[in-house]
Amino acid sequence: MSTITFDTLKFAERLEKAGLTREQASAFAEAQKEVFAEALEGQLATKADIERVERKLIEQDGKFLVLQWMLGGILALATANFAKQFF
Repeated sequence: MSTITFDTLKFAERLEKAGLTREQASAFAEAQKEVFAEALEGQLATKADIERVERKLIEQDGKFLVLQWMLGGILALATANFAKQFF
């Protein structure tokens, strides 16, 4: 879960200077803090997310290496078979 630092007091004070009552400014500041937290919660990757992606990439890299060897073997056999037919 991501955290956000949001100075609700400073934000509320600015709203008060703009003409809102203290109660309105405080309520708006708290609501704004919650909105920021919800928006960031699903959008930022955590360290665990990054580590999981790294593990998957390493796993896929290993599978790709096996696939390269298999393809190389198939090409070698096909080339040998082709050469055998014409030479």
